[in-house]
Amino acid sequence: MLDVACGHGRHVHWLAAAGHRLTAIDREGALLAPLAGRARTITADLEAGPWPLPGERFDAVLVTNYLWRPLFPALLASVAPQGLLIYETFALAQAAIGRPRRPEFLLRPGELLELLRAPAGGAADARATSMDWHVIAFEEGRLPARGGVPEREVQRVVARRGAARPGGHDLLAPAG
Repeated sequence: MLDVACGHGRHVHWLAAAGHRLTAIDREGALLAPLAGRARTITADLEAGPWPLPGERFDAVLVTNYLWRPLFPALLASVAPQGLLIYETFALAQAAIGRPRRPEFLLRPGELLELLRAPAGGAADARATSMDWHVIAFEEGRLPARGGVPEREVQRVVARRGAARPGGHDLLAPAG
């Protein structure tokens, strides 16, 4: 499992305790140091350098509270066949209630679904096409304040790379 822009590693701690093998990436080496016993750690500036894991595939790729659109092709290509993409970050409506406010750090309405529908084009892995993704869940909207975290506007998706399982509903499929 890959945790991208993992920060202090809240997901790493929880997932490692559940027995998952993890790789954690962040640009802040000091944040990664305490995670060394729980995950393979990689210090990398994802916005200024090349993707640090070319050709590697993971059973799940997790991204929360982070958005760098040029990274989308590498993230999608990093999900193994039948693996999961789990992505949640701030939506455009967040600008009206708090930080971040800059549009380059906020998802447009439905942007994560558009990403999964789009043909690979210039993607790092030409096999990652819209037919490769089965959306299990998608949400977009306001989350209430909870446990010291202020209310926020988010967009989130869980998608499996590969065809929908028999009887599964695919949110990317055309209506009808």
